[in-house]
Amino acid sequence: MNTHALVLSFTLAVASTAHADDPGTQYKLAAGDVLRIIVFGEPELSLKKIRLSDAGTFSYPFLGEISAKGLTPGQVEKIIVDGLKQGYLVDPKVSLSQIEYRSFYINGEVKKPGSYPFVPGLTLEKAIALGGGLTERASIKRVTILRGDGSATLTDDVTRSTTIAPGDTISIAQGFF
Repeated sequence: MNTHALVLSFTLAVASTAHADDPGTQYKLAAGDVLRIIVFGEPELSLKKIRLSDAGTFSYPFLGEISAKGLTPGQVEKIIVDGLKQGYLVDPKVSLSQIEYRSFYINGEVKKPGSYPFVPGLTLEKAIALGGGLTERASIKRVTILRGDGSATLTDDVTRSTTIAPGDTISIAQGFF
């Protein structure tokens, strides 16, 4: 095997296991997330862009409907690898990437309420900016964040630096003058 092929083989092996063993990858998938699945050397099994259904599922060749809701990208990658090993491929090299996150929502006293694409590192301050800024009646002290992952709703400890996650719904109430 020449050096180029050896380096490529090693790179593919590392890429195929990067998500599955990475404890830092804790993002849980849900409806609306968009994934890219690459099976090296198998273009018919690669999907350039697949959006998870309302149920958090997607259809995959040979394996059928795969439920990704509540799983990390690494866990879904492992499901595909394990499924392809069951009589389809001897040693599948799979890379699963998240290419779009589900939207977050901001409503109430912002100038442009609505749904906006999530970007990593989003804070309440940045979400308000995306929503066109606060109206003159807004109260930054009366903000509720309904977490999209089902965890506890935030009301009391909300600051402008509070982290926003995909699927969150931010409600900004009127202040009392």
